[in-house]
Parts: sequence; C-alpha cells; structure tokens
Amino acid sequence: MSDQTVVEGISHLCSLIADAGCHRLMLVCGHSFARLPIRREVESLPDVKLVKFDGFSPNPKFEEVCAGIDLFAGQGCDGLLAVGGGSAIDVAKCIKRAVLTHEGKSALYPPLVSQPLEMDGTQMPLFAVPTTAGTGSESTRNAVMYGQGVKQTVAHDGLLPDAAILELSVLRGLPPYQKRCTLMDAVSQAIESWWSVKSTEESRAYARQSLTTVMQSWHEYIFDYSDDAAARVMKGANLSGRAINLSQTTAAHAMSYKVTSLYYLPHGHAVAVCLPEIWTYMLAHPDQCIDPRGATYVTKTFYQIAQAMGASTPIEAIARYRDMMKEMELIRPAAGNRQTELDVLTASVNPLRLRNNPVRLSPEVIRSLYDRILR
Repeated sequence: MSDQTVVEGISHLCSLIADAGCHRLMLVCGHSFARLPIRREVESLPDVKLVKFDGFSPNPKFEEVCAGIDLFAGQGCDGLLAVGGGSAIDVAKCIKRAVLTHEGKSALYPPLVSQPLEMDGTQMPLFAVPTTAGTGSESTRNAVMYGQGVKQTVAHDGLLPDAAILELSVLRGLPPYQKRCTLMDAVSQAIESWWSVKSTEESRAYARQSLTTVMQSWHEYIFDYSDDAAARVMKGANLSGRAINLSQTTAAHAMSYKVTSLYYLPHGHAVAVCLPEIWTYMLAHPDQCIDPRGATYVTKTFYQIAQAMGASTPIEAIARYRDMMKEMELIRPAAGNRQTELDVLTASVNPLRLRNNPVRLSPEVIRSLYDRILR
C-alpha cells in the first residue's frame, strides 16, 4: 500500500490540513453537505479559505468536472477536500489529475483518460472524508466519471488521497436504502478483490478483514443501528477500498455499470444483483479458469471467502449473500424489452475489464448471466 494516512474522527482534519500547508482548499461535496453534522467543523477550519464546488451529478459527467477544474484554477486553490460519497471523492480526484497533468482536461477524456500520464507535482494535498460506508473511494487510486454517456475510469498513484478521515457521525442520518446499497458495495468489493487475478497477499489480507468485519456487523448496522456496528462497517468498507486499490475489481463491477445507467440503480445495488449469478457460474466452470495460479487455487479461494462470510461452502455463501439482499429488499431490475436490453447489456461489457476475473466469461455467457439477473 502507500503512505496514506487513515484516521478516525473529524477532529484530525485541522492538523492534517495545517501540516500540509494548505490555505485555499476546494471543498468538493454533495448537496447533502448542508445537513451533515460535521458541516460547521469543516466550514470553520482556521486559516483556510474554502472554495465550495457541488455542481455535479451522482454519476459525474465530464462537463461537470470541467466546471470544477475551472473554479479550482480561477480561485487559485492549493488543495482539495472531498466530503461525500464516492461521487464527490471521484470528482476531486479527476480535478487533481487535470490540474497536475500537462494535458489538462484532455487527460480525462479518450484516448488519454486510459493512459498513465505523468502528473507534475502529485504532492497537491487531497483529503477525503467519506459520508457513506461502502465505496472505499477514500483509499483508492481510481475515479469514475462519464463522457458522452460512457463510463471512463481514471487511475494514477497520485490520485490516492493523502489522508482518509473516517467520521462515524455522518452515517447516523443516511437514508436506509443508501445504507443498504453502499453496504453491499463494500461486501462485493471485498469478495471480488479476494478472487481477483491480480490479488496479492496484502490485498487478500485487507479483503479478509473487510469481509469478516462487515459480515459480523451488517445486520445491526442496517436494522438495529448502533454506533459500534456503524464504526465497524465503516472500517470494513475502508478496508475493501484498500483491497481493490491493489487488486482491482472483476466481472461483477464490469457488468454492473450498464445496469446502473439502464435501470437507474445505485452502483452498490447494481453490483449486488450481478455478483451471485457470476459466482454461481464460476463455481460450476472451473475448467474455464484463467488465473495463472490455477483452478485449485481459485476453488480454495472461494472456500476461504465463504468461511469469512460465516458459511461452510461457497454455495452456502452465495445463499447467504442472496438472503442479505432479500432481507434488505434489494431486488433485481425488471426488464422492459428483454431481448433488446440483453443486447445492450452484453455489448456494454468491456472485455479488457474481464481479464481480472478468475474464470473466463464469453459474450454468450455474459448474456445468459444478464438473463438471470433481470426479472
């Protein structure tokens, strides 16, 4: 991992900013910022001028990010403070990339968006305060935005926030559905990171700790809220971010993006409906293993994941995953024009994103999986 600082409690923010020497911070936040219990503490940071930017959608668009880039430059900002869910943190990362690359805004758009461009002066401070327990974006080097309706992924080591501040109080007022979607995002990230072709000993350790922690506390967090359970889930979600920062995600994420845009499902919900179908297929087709460590290794990994979920076998673990979704009323999307939508969904999956999946998924298999995902 990197030298990122992860602290618990918003009280650390002031000293972190002071140590970084920032005086004019761009505050990138969602519209819910005004209702957050930490708003006054953020707005009253001593010796710091805040330049607020909240003009972006839940799925940030290129044009919206460009407005933030212009504001950052026009106001002479010297750092970024992202307070919000994954969208706010992703927007801050995209602004940083554009500001610190010679290519500017073009660095966020094809063909340059997928290239490892040099960032001049990655020391520009970026602080992240997540307001959900799910995405783990506060501890990843990746960001997502949309250009011409197509998802674009930005990745660079310099985009990893310098510090992640985990503040429990922001979870207390989250809408129930948002809590459920972000929770399933964390669970899915931990599982995918663990079986990822690019997994390492370090990423698997993060994934194991994340999954074990969240599975032990999720029910209390969702249905019988307690600060102790929320703190554990928030820590588990952060660990899932650290895991995928090393290993990246797999087919469940790759297949979820069009589900999000086509059926207007939040990201965590979209990933959650994809994952059990993919896992079921992979269990039944070890002969299609593409992980160089072999099918036996992958099967062993499936059992380890199941154990972390409190299950004896992968089949039992999948059933437990489905039961979680049922209990939280996270239902599968309903097809309107089934065949047309299956065509669109299948065509949307980038084959390059499937290279990290331990079992090969052909276009025909992907279509059949979508057919099972849709109601």
